[in-house]
Amino acid sequence: MASDMTTDTRKDQAQTGVPESRSNEQEAANRRPADHRAEALRAAADAIARADHGDPFAVLGMQQEAPGRPVEVRAFVPGAEKLWVIDSATGEPAGEAERIHQDGFYLAVMPDRTERFRYRLRARYPLATQEFEDAYRFGNMLGELDVHLLAEGTHLRNYEKLGAHPREVDGVAGVSFAVWAPSARSVSVVGDFNNWDGRRLPMRRRVEVGVWEIFVPGAHAGQRYKFEIRGPNGNLLPAKADPYAFQAEMRPATASVIHGLPSYEWRDLEWQSRKVATSDRTAPISIYEVHLGSWARVPEEDNRFLTYQELAERLIPYAKDMGFTHIELLPITEHPFDGSWGYQPIGLYAPTARHGSPEDFKDFVNACHRAGLGVLLDWVPGHFPTDPHGLGDFDGTHLYEHADPRQGFHQDWNTLIYNFGRTEVQNFLLGNALFWLDHYKLDGLRVDAVASMLYLDYSRKEGEWVPNKFGGRENLESIAFLKRMNELVYGQQPGAMTVAEESTSWPMVSKPTYLGGLGFGYKWNMGWMHDTLHYMQNDPIHRRYHHHQMTFGLIYQFSENFVLPLSHDEVVHGKGSLINKMPGDDWQKFANLRAYYGFMFAHPGKKLLFMGGEFAQWSEWSEARSLDWHLLDQPMHRGMRDLVRDLNGVYRELEPLHKTDCDPSGFEWIESNDNENSVFTFLRKADESGHIVIAVCNFTPIPRYGYRVGVPLPGRYVERINTDDAKYGGSGVGNPGGGIYAEETPWHGRTHSLDLTIPPLSTLILERKAE
Repeated sequence: MASDMTTDTRKDQAQTGVPESRSNEQEAANRRPADHRAEALRAAADAIARADHGDPFAVLGMQQEAPGRPVEVRAFVPGAEKLWVIDSATGEPAGEAERIHQDGFYLAVMPDRTERFRYRLRARYPLATQEFEDAYRFGNMLGELDVHLLAEGTHLRNYEKLGAHPREVDGVAGVSFAVWAPSARSVSVVGDFNNWDGRRLPMRRRVEVGVWEIFVPGAHAGQRYKFEIRGPNGNLLPAKADPYAFQAEMRPATASVIHGLPSYEWRDLEWQSRKVATSDRTAPISIYEVHLGSWARVPEEDNRFLTYQELAERLIPYAKDMGFTHIELLPITEHPFDGSWGYQPIGLYAPTARHGSPEDFKDFVNACHRAGLGVLLDWVPGHFPTDPHGLGDFDGTHLYEHADPRQGFHQDWNTLIYNFGRTEVQNFLLGNALFWLDHYKLDGLRVDAVASMLYLDYSRKEGEWVPNKFGGRENLESIAFLKRMNELVYGQQPGAMTVAEESTSWPMVSKPTYLGGLGFGYKWNMGWMHDTLHYMQNDPIHRRYHHHQMTFGLIYQFSENFVLPLSHDEVVHGKGSLINKMPGDDWQKFANLRAYYGFMFAHPGKKLLFMGGEFAQWSEWSEARSLDWHLLDQPMHRGMRDLVRDLNGVYRELEPLHKTDCDPSGFEWIESNDNENSVFTFLRKADESGHIVIAVCNFTPIPRYGYRVGVPLPGRYVERINTDDAKYGGSGVGNPGGGIYAEETPWHGRTHSLDLTIPPLSTLILERKAE
């Protein structure tokens, strides 16, 4: 090495008395830090080029070794032939970058610059030169309070921070991205804005919360994106859709779509002013359950779905004319498989693209409200599908789901079960519940498959489930989640309702949490539905032996706030349609169903009817085709529709039929034991004013003449509904004229009675008129 020294160097050494060998050692020592930094930078550049760097903001962007030292800019720009750093203030080049990695990692050292400055990058490609903002010059996107609340699992507006949000930062328009993936080794956002190249936009890890974030200048609404994630072992996972995406591609495509939370001009003030009253236990609630994809199709256009706008123009006037108070939507949260009916959602924050954009869905909800209709959403917090772009194995670990398949896998549905013991997972779901009620102004959530959430051994054999910490079968974490969800909904969204699809005898599902209940507003009465449908399926000659199936429900009717559901579950999977469940010839089938509907609407409990049932569709429901609307050309089907319309009308008009739906003081059996005639009679009242309604049901094809029914008060009793009326397709037997006057003939333990003609296979609903 001495032979390489200059004469001046050797002269200096002679003057200082430093041996030549020690000088060489010192020179090597002085050079080592620089060599080490260069090696480290080359290693970092190589990791960036492999999309496998866990701390890209420590490598890319403007860096400075120490205050007062020259700044340098590092950028990864594949395909560029040259790169310059441009001073944003002057528009002039501040330095030219050197490519230090063959894949496009550039380094620009600017010895004359010792203060950080705002800059852009200018890249020359073979066919063009482009100037752009560098994503790595922007700071943190999440504030300290957001980080704290997210880490704590108490950020109730988490959807405003996670996901993709168009915004302006430092005067630059772009999109901020944030995703929770605490065990990932690296995360990149990929999309239309970076050629889906995971090397270009690796994200910053906020170690205190496990969230990865980045601001991407120039990205904008409408562009597609996903997250490219490397698991803790460095394995590259399938590209993941954004759990907080507000819009998604139409299946079979699976990308998320940048949308954000733009403002919307709601025009439903009148509805909002009376919303609280519409969900009250004393209000008439008659729900039309709808699967938007099959309510109607456009067969002449390749059987396409109706748009949200077309549904607003057709479905809303129909439901309003039919007298329903609410429309309940089978899940419209984005889902990849039509055959799941929406019950296996991937995008819990995105209304499905099958019918249009998020704004189109808001227009639909707004139109419902302006027409006086509430909107309920079937919500699925119990499980999610295993599609590779979904939540399963999200960051290379069992992040959203339990790791143990005895806790984390639904055998019935081949789906994954949320880990409710993890606060961040609870926060994801709680935020989602509030999101639909707040951002889309929905009026309630019908929570799917609650029974599967309550029991650890749900649909499992011995040895296939894990007991709770007390050795029991109750899912304590899920129970705590459901209680918290209901507390938040009723505490923060006045007028909203929650409805549990719960099929067991779990106590106090619809009682407040402060009394030990789960906190739901209502519960589906699955027992009533199963018992009464089973009764109706019997030939009338055998019904006398099953009489209790129509009365048993009243033993527990007021233990919960019940909804009487004739839902989609009863008309699929080979069960046949409601009309086809009825015995007898066609006339008797229609008469049976009309009588059953009359019994349902007179019975205590809020009402739910699945689409197609209102006009007695013969075919079993299929999500792949439209309802059979052509049947309304036939008188019997029109009659059934007209009856349902009139039943909704009297249910809403007559307080005794709805005000005490959840109050035992409003119901009295008149005769519940006439099994020989298969006749049931009961009384409904709203208060002690004397305004009462009498229901009389005859479930045999034999008309009953001179059938005496005891009533508590004198007066005139007017037929408001006769399901055998000729206008509905019946035989026209009944009690015509201005009504029947109560006679002072004691009967059924009452002071007065009515001498009635009861039509065959019919329900009569009579209102007392005080005179």
